Formats: sequence, C-alpha cells, structure tokens
Amino acid sequence: MATLFGRLGKVGAALAVVGSVVNQALYNVDGGHRAVIFDRFSGVKEGVIGEGTHFLIPWVQKPIIFDVRSRPRSVPTITGSKDLQNVNITLRVLFRPVAEALPKIFTNLGQDYDERVLPSIINEVLKATVAQYDAGELITQRETVSLDVNNELTIRAKQFGLILDDISITHLTFGREFTEAVEMKQVAQQEAEKARYIVEKEEQKKKAAVIRAEGDSEGAQLISKALNDGGEGLIELRKIEAAEDIAYQLSQSPGVAYLPQGQQTLLGLQH
Repeated sequence: MATLFGRLGKVGAALAVVGSVVNQALYNVDGGHRAVIFDRFSGVKEGVIGEGTHFLIPWVQKPIIFDVRSRPRSVPTITGSKDLQNVNITLRVLFRPVAEALPKIFTNLGQDYDERVLPSIINEVLKATVAQYDAGELITQRETVSLDVNNELTIRAKQFGLILDDISITHLTFGREFTEAVEMKQVAQQEAEKARYIVEKEEQKKKAAVIRAEGDSEGAQLISKALNDGGEGLIELRKIEAAEDIAYQLSQSPGVAYLPQGQQTLLGLQH
C-alpha cells in the first residue's frame, strides 16, 4: 500500500513538473502586438511572432512583446528663426514600428526605442526647418512649414524602422520681445485705422455741407429768378403753404374752434 502511494506521489510530482514546464513553454501575443524571441545562445531571432499562443524553449528563450499600434508623442523644442528670434514649438506625432523591423529595432535600440529616437530626430528636423524661415513667415506660412517638417521627419523616422501616421505643430510661440513688438504693431495699426476712419468721416461731412450749400444757393437763385419774372404763381403757392401750416397748427391746439367764413358765432349774435 505504501509502495502504491509512493508511486502515485512520484507520478503527481512528475505531472506537476511537466505542467510547470508546459506552462513556461507557452506565451501569448495579444491583438495589436508582435513578439521577438531572444535566445540565450543565438541572440535575437530574425522572425517576428504574430498574435496568438506560441511555444518556446523554457529558460533558453524569452519573448519580447512590442506594441505595433499607433501611439501619440509630443516633443517641445526651443530653437531660432532665420531672423534670430526665439521660437517655442511643440510637435505631436502618431508613430508605430515597422513590424518586420522589430528584431533590428530591439537589437539596436531596445524596447524603449521611441524614447531614444523620437526626441532626437524631432529636435533635429525642427531646428533645421525653422532656421529657414523668418518669424513672420512661420506665422503666415505655417502650412508650408508643417509640410517641410512632415517630409523630412518621415524620411528620418524610416531610417530607424518607424512609421509616422500623423505629424502636426500643436504649439508655436515666440520670445517676449518679439511678442511685445507684434502687439505694439497691432495697436498702432488699429490706431491708424481709427484715425483714417475719423478723417474719412470728416471728409464726408464736408462734402455733405458743400452739397447742401450748393442746393440752397441754387434754390435761392430759382426763387429770385421766379420773382424777377413776375412769379405771382410762386407767391400764391407760398401763401397756400403758409395757410395750410397755420390751419394744421390751430387744429392741434385744444379749445380752438374753426368756423367757415360767412357764419356768425353765438358771441356775435349777442351783440
């Protein structure tokens, strides 16, 4: 009986050892990831392991897991423009490694390849590109600057086995002195526009006054000419206009009654 239990114990121990070995010989590669195998005797294997469950040699081989999905990274840089103005610029990129290049990336750069590569090449490209433009051109030609950075940075990243899915300038400011100069220029332009508006307004007033004076003079000349020509019609017209105005004023006054000519009032009858 003791012998039977001893055998069962050995079998159980053997199964436990086998289970442990099998468990250590299996590894998983999740979606959006790839694996590179490091062998203690031969180094980094050339092949790239895709998603799923895979086998390896325990204690001899080790899986190195890489995320191959696009990830964002922002890199700030202080550099100088063509006219020697200080420029604070931040570039944001979406990057991912070329899956087939992962063995080379791990061998040359390690798992933290993005920390080693991106800040370096982004600073290099930004400094070289910004130095080709004046401060004013960096503002007015921002799309051109972005295109230049995009083209050059894509080439540099490709040399390290990286793909840049998106590149954008998210922040662009200048030194305090340049910013103050720009603000002063804007204020001066606003003041000049205000002064130009005032001058134009006064000119319009002068033109209106001249036009009114010319109209009054022409009207006076026409009246004088009509009077000189015996204009009884004009005089009668003025009388009618004056009578209409008086009648209107009386109709608006309270307590005033108007009776047609030829009718007597009660006050007249009493006399």
